[in-house]
Amino acid sequence: MTEIEPAPTLDQLLDELQASPDRVSRVFANANRPTVDGRYMHWDSLRRRTPPDGLTAREWWFAVKFARRPLLRDLPLLDASGVPFQLATPDPALEMLHQIDQQASGEIAFAEEVTNPATRDRYVVSSLIEESITSSQLEGANTTRRVAKEMLRTGRPARTKDERMIANNFRAMNAVRSWLGEALTVDRVLELHRIVTNGTLHNPDAAGRFQRPDEERVTIVDPDGTVVFVPPPADQLDERAEAMVAFANGEGQQEGFLHPVMRSVLLHFWLAHDHPFEDGNGRTARALFYWSMLRNKYWLAEFLSISRILRRAPMQYGRSFLYTETDERDATYFALYQLRVILRSIEDLKRYLQRKMQETRVIEGTLRTLDLNHRQVALVSHALRHLDADYTFRSHQRSHGVVYQSARSDLLDLEQRGLLIRSQVGKTFHFRPAPDLEVRLSEPKLEPAQLAMGLGTEAAVGRGHSSP
Repeated sequence: MTEIEPAPTLDQLLDELQASPDRVSRVFANANRPTVDGRYMHWDSLRRRTPPDGLTAREWWFAVKFARRPLLRDLPLLDASGVPFQLATPDPALEMLHQIDQQASGEIAFAEEVTNPATRDRYVVSSLIEESITSSQLEGANTTRRVAKEMLRTGRPARTKDERMIANNFRAMNAVRSWLGEALTVDRVLELHRIVTNGTLHNPDAAGRFQRPDEERVTIVDPDGTVVFVPPPADQLDERAEAMVAFANGEGQQEGFLHPVMRSVLLHFWLAHDHPFEDGNGRTARALFYWSMLRNKYWLAEFLSISRILRRAPMQYGRSFLYTETDERDATYFALYQLRVILRSIEDLKRYLQRKMQETRVIEGTLRTLDLNHRQVALVSHALRHLDADYTFRSHQRSHGVVYQSARSDLLDLEQRGLLIRSQVGKTFHFRPAPDLEVRLSEPKLEPAQLAMGLGTEAAVGRGHSSP
């Protein structure tokens, strides 16, 4: 990562300005915009641009910093010396928060696949799998997506450390979903870390506990090995963790109203900044972000994979932390970056669902090539959208107004083709869609006996559609 030049502070710049009183009026005439071309720009970027006429780069930076001052508010998060981090909500932040409110919470319409209780679990599982894989890959796991999905879907034991990281993340994401009705506690944070790191640490004793004062503190280094950040001392971690969970739960509200999405984003930042664990800090921080989003009723977060977006540009992810650390603890840089990540994740989900709907329409078109009658086509089309549907001879008979024998023949034929699975409750036969119905229908040239054998399933695991 290219070295980031720390931003001059307001005090430093004010001293310089007082030495040139003839320039004060010109500088303050430009001190009305906290953004540059709509961006909350860091000094490291601003200094490379041409300043407004008559200003030096440092004077321009003073004008921008001065305009930000009324927007900044202190946060309960303190640095190691007890000075608070700060947060602003400039126009770009307000706009993105509004978009997230519109698209990720409440009753705003979204694709039926994620709002229909009959199909939503399939997409939740796909999202959990995708987030588990990419979150682990961000931390260095090197397992192909195909192999990882096969492991998680089949439930087979992990064979390598990298696979264990992914399996652990999957369990952690499921764990935070089960805590939504409960307040966060320090013990829960430790439990989450224990789940995330189970069987993956060089020092197994470090799982589920903070670093101790007698241990060498972890540091953040760039790819060249240069230390770019030293987290707070270990003897502060217990107290800092108590403050963090109080913030996560919205206790005290000493900071006034804070938008719930901002709270979730800052919870992610808080744990990552404190870096209390020997390893697994990033995975734990991202899992806490999901817990906070879901707890605050942003239901669409269940279907989003922020780690996939972060993995596309890991340097930008790291830079968002460093911008905060190198400009007087201004967490706005990290917050704005994460808000953009959330919105990109929502757009990814929309594209994925559009693709899946198109695939479903194509599959429905192939049903006619399987020599099915119109009743069977209607039933299989329904099953594609309702994987938990239950059919009986009587229900099929009533739905299509045919005699019992015709209904019976329809369902038994679909079972023979491997498209339905039969079970018996009492004296009644029940038929449910095959779990891999889409896969089987994607091979329309197969004979019924081949479909029933499930040919193509293994290939589909490797073919895997990109999950949300």
